[in-house]
Amino acid sequence: MTPFLTLMGQRALITSGTRGTGGAAVNLFKDLGARVLTTARSKPHEMPEKEFVAADLTHAEGCATVAAAVRERLGGVDIIVHMLGGSSAPAGGYAALDDQQWSKELDLNLMPAVRLDRELVPDMVARGSGVVIHVTSIQRELPLPEATTAYAAAKAALSTYSKSLSKEVAPKGVRVVRVSPGWIETESSIELAKRLAAEHRVDVEQGKQMIMDSLGGVPIGRPSKPEEIASLVAFLASDRAGTITGTEYVIDGGTIPTV
Repeated sequence: MTPFLTLMGQRALITSGTRGTGGAAVNLFKDLGARVLTTARSKPHEMPEKEFVAADLTHAEGCATVAAAVRERLGGVDIIVHMLGGSSAPAGGYAALDDQQWSKELDLNLMPAVRLDRELVPDMVARGSGVVIHVTSIQRELPLPEATTAYAAAKAALSTYSKSLSKEVAPKGVRVVRVSPGWIETESSIELAKRLAAEHRVDVEQGKQMIMDSLGGVPIGRPSKPEEIASLVAFLASDRAGTITGTEYVIDGGTIPTV
């Protein structure tokens, strides 16, 4: 019997794939038959050399290194999953964000996708097929002014860029889709819950609840698992989603309160 979902024989680049949601996506894509290359600043001990390229994607040189590795090791790419993102901006609202902080957020959350697409999408267009998935964030619609203004703005820019790219390349056979997660229960988010719990002298579950409360509540009552995000990404990358392009899929446990 043919499996419902397969990525057999597909060549995939997944950025930031050494842990968290990116790591879950790498594992799932491999389980579904894809050849996967991933990247981060440093390689985990357990990751095979052939599946990894060390690069700092916040710089143009790092993106060029990854694009060259894709061509050399995979002979091109059928699926690009832009998983890289995050924020190191300080708390304190807009006044705490100087030009350097703004540049860091844009260089992490927008420009790696722009640069890698510019390097790799032309080959997809020439071939007449391919899938590009940009992982955005619900914070583009639901920013937290105290700490994530620049991050949210960068993700909003990524979403708008993604929509424009989809309109340009969809007629040429390349699908471009966005996945917009809410709070994900990754290693780093659990560490945040632990810190909050310690600061307020409560248990870790109460620390998690504090994070959910800061988002205005998560109706489903828990964060998403990395594997759940990866499953959505894999479906959208597959032939099962063959006419899906130019749209954004929210996976946030119901956090965004509007239609």
